[in-house]
Amino acid sequence: MANIKTAISIQESLFKKIEELARKLGVPRSHIFVLAVEEFIEREENRRLLASINDAYKDEPEAVEQKLLRQMRSSHRRLVEGEW
Repeated sequence: MANIKTAISIQESLFKKIEELARKLGVPRSHIFVLAVEEFIEREENRRLLASINDAYKDEPEAVEQKLLRQMRSSHRRLVEGEW
């Protein structure tokens, strides 16, 4: 995959921290940026997925579904009654 160069502006104090971390890890400074962006994208994708899942389950069961659930519970109780 091709690499693309880009320029960003960051505070000098943050830049120094990134340089120090890159030196400690023995990796190029650009690798620190790549790791940070990859992690940010993954977190954002997970947040969106969780929001979608929560949205799908936020609705209460409809009246027909609630009636069916009550019938199923009642039927289950009769089946297992006396087993314990």
